[in-house]
Amino acid sequence: MIVEIWSDVVCPWCYIGKRRFEAALAHFDHRDEVEVVWRSYELDPAASTDSHVDLAEHLATKYGTDRTAALAMMDRVSEVAASVGLSYRFDLAKRSSTFDAHRLIHLAASAGRADAMKERLMHAYFVEGADVADRSSLSEMATEVGLDADQVSEVLAGDRFDAEVRLDEAHAREFGITGVPCFVIDRAFALSGAQESATILEALNEAWDASNLIGDSTAR
Repeated sequence: MIVEIWSDVVCPWCYIGKRRFEAALAHFDHRDEVEVVWRSYELDPAASTDSHVDLAEHLATKYGTDRTAALAMMDRVSEVAASVGLSYRFDLAKRSSTFDAHRLIHLAASAGRADAMKERLMHAYFVEGADVADRSSLSEMATEVGLDADQVSEVLAGDRFDAEVRLDEAHAREFGITGVPCFVIDRAFALSGAQESATILEALNEAWDASNLIGDSTAR
């Protein structure tokens, strides 16, 4: 079974969704037969790589509200994050481009370290207040999870994995994905949003049963 997850490293619900997916997977009887593939999705493709705009200010502008309402929105998300063991620091977060971060996740995937890279980037942004567009910071994070420093430098200095990121985003458009996280199971089942773990587990079981039913029918 292949589970493709479209998400962004600066999406608060994506990190919550990651935790809920992990909890669901831990209770899935066939978890050892699940391959998780992280797909790229930029929530804010127009964000600059050297942006230092306060996140509350950015959200207020985006949703046509004021800073007070934006802060209240962030507090509500932080409460949900805390329920899955995440300590969000929105007061430290800044609007950031995530294109290079997604390229590094593709590099990590080629070394079997995609999940570790994804986790490191999300933790850096939401808990540490790191700038995930800063290439120096990205290099440090990538080597922390075991990626080769020379390969990391080569990727960040060039255009390697640009096409892979754009292809993921093109597929998202083809599939009608307009919000993340979005979990696509075997290209047959889709679950949008940071659903509760029980809902994700139900989807995994349904997809597994459907897949094996098709397999049994074919065998006959």
